[in-house]
Parts: sequence; C-alpha cells; structure tokens
Amino acid sequence: MERKYKIPFALALLSAALIGCSSNKVKEVKVKPNPLPKLAQATSLVPVFSQSVSATSAEDPLRLRLDTDNGTIFIVNPKGGVAAYKGKQRLWETKVSKHELSSGVEAADGLVIVGNKKGQLFALDQATGAQTWTAQLSGAIISPALIQTGRVIVVANDGTVFAFDEATGQQAWTYKLANAQFSLRGQAAPISIDPRTIAVATSNGYIYAIDSLTGVPRMQQRVAVSEGRSDIQRLIDIDGDPVLAGQLLVTTSYQGQVTATDLASRRVVWSEDASSLTRPEVFDNKVFVAETTGKLTAYDLATGQQLWKNEQLLNRDLSNPVVLGQNLVVGDLDGVLHLIDPNTGTIVGRSKTSGEVRFLRVIDNQLYVSTRKGALSIWQNR
Repeated sequence: MERKYKIPFALALLSAALIGCSSNKVKEVKVKPNPLPKLAQATSLVPVFSQSVSATSAEDPLRLRLDTDNGTIFIVNPKGGVAAYKGKQRLWETKVSKHELSSGVEAADGLVIVGNKKGQLFALDQATGAQTWTAQLSGAIISPALIQTGRVIVVANDGTVFAFDEATGQQAWTYKLANAQFSLRGQAAPISIDPRTIAVATSNGYIYAIDSLTGVPRMQQRVAVSEGRSDIQRLIDIDGDPVLAGQLLVTTSYQGQVTATDLASRRVVWSEDASSLTRPEVFDNKVFVAETTGKLTAYDLATGQQLWKNEQLLNRDLSNPVVLGQNLVVGDLDGVLHLIDPNTGTIVGRSKTSGEVRFLRVIDNQLYVSTRKGALSIWQNR
C-alpha cells in the first residue's frame, strides 16, 4: 500500500522558513498582517442570508462550500448535518454522519452530495433531505464532488478519483492519480471541461483530463515545476480548483506557477512564477491570483503579461478571488471582504463577516462566503 504524507500548510511554511538554520533552537517567526488600508470613500456589500455552523480548526483546509439549486440553498455543518433553506426559511435539516463532514456541498439533478473524513460519501434527496445512497471511498473527502452526465465524481485524499451512478450509487469506475509522496493537506475539486470530460489536479503539479462516463484518461499535462532541494521546498500542490476559460485551463500551485494550458493543443501557453493554494479567477480576459504572501496579481489571459499587482494585503491569508458585478472580491483572516477594482487593483471598499474567510464563490450575481469559524453567508452589491 502506497504511503502518502499530508503536511498541514502552516507547518510547511514554518519548516520552509527554518531550512538551512544551524541552530537547534526552533523559534516561531510571527509575521504581522498588513494593517487595513484607509479608504477615502468605501463601498460595501449587503448580506442577504447568514447561518452559523460548527467551526473548523486553524490547521484544517476545509472549504465548507455552500451550493444552491432551483432556488434552494444547501449548507453543511462539520458536526455531520446538512440543511436546506428557501430564503431564510429552513426547509429541512438532517444528520447524515457521526463523523465530521469535511467536504463542501454539491447540489444538482435533485441530489445533495457531501462527504466525511472517513471517506463516506452521502447522497441526499434535495426535496426532503432523505438519504438515497452512500458509498465508501479509499480516503477522506476534503473537496466537493461534481455531478455530471449521470455521474457523481469525487476525489479521495489518497489521490483516487471515484465515479458513481447518480441514481443508484453504484461505482462506475476509479482512476488512481500519480501524486507526490509528500503534499499539503488539501485537494482541488474536479471540474467540468465538457459533458464527457472532467479535469482533476494533483499534488505533483499535473492536470488530468478524464472521460466522465468511462474513466479513461484523455490528457496528462504538467503545469507546475519545482526547483527546491528539500521535500518541503519541492511541494507544488494544486489545491485550488482549475478554471476553464474557453479552450484555456488556468491553474495555480503552491511554490509553483500560475499557468494557462491550451486544451486543444495540449501545451502550456504561458506560465508565471506564483505561489497560491486558492482557485484563480478569470474575468474580462484577465486572470486574478491571490498568492500565499497576500499579494494580489492580475495577468492578461492570452499572454500572461502582468497587468497590476497589489501588496496592501500582505500576510492576511487571502481567500480565492472572485468577481461580483464590477468588483473583484477577496476575503482575509479577519473576515474582511475586500472590494477591488479589477482594472487597476485599487481597493475600493470592504465588508465584514465572522472568522477567517476560507472560500468564496459567485452564483447568480450573489457572493457565497464560508469561514473557518463556521459563518456561512450570502451577499450582494448595494
């Protein structure tokens, strides 16, 4: 049995900082986050929904992603529960696991899909919350599943991709990814390339394109390169979900690069050094990346040319960036949602939620926010 070592991100950063030190005394280096910049005239967002669930630990990379389908909001509680809301009215709530739920929600085709740390996958009926089927995977489930073309596709923490029949839960196929022996504890979610193809990222800097019906691999492409000498320095995990922009697939990696890959020619169009654990955002022919240092950078989608960079939020543990209306939005360790002009990188406003912002997504021009403290909320422009 292959043994794989998962390293918490905070430990990896500390270890990297200590490499080469001759002293036997380990001193924790505390880096102060940049203070919030003063804004002359700030815009803000309006909250339209909020719900609190259990918090997760600081070392845990869990993204408790909310989802919506047919006007219903579905949320997950790490303590094992799932709930459905119509507006602010709760339609149902059910306990599905005695073990901690560790994936975000995927809701489509009348199903709600969640997973736990023991590798159990649960499919619930959207209308009632009743359990329709369960499946056992080979490792913890720490990223959301993908429902596509009659399949529920999910990646276990040991690098195995599973596909199940969405109606019965019967296993359709598995595919074992080639992962690094050492990696950070995180996992990108599978994304759809077309109705018959998904893309899955790995901890060793590769992207795989796989037939969603048969599990047959269609492409294997390296998109991140490591130049480190130690195991820690060579970590190049792709933990942020890839983003499809036309025929380009945009990826980010830890201690690696932001890369645009042409799926038609199967070649890397451009690649720029950047360290990020979050999903990039692509909008208006621009690629936006939040780096592990807190630097925000915009690149030209076609060429990779740097358009602007913002270093006002250094060391603020930024979430993935998203575009909401006319603004770029990114969250930080204090629960601040920063509004940024996507053309210039200028911070133009902010709003405040509770707890370190772990994940952002935009659905129907509304911002879905999840934090480590368990604050799940939805916001819109004022």
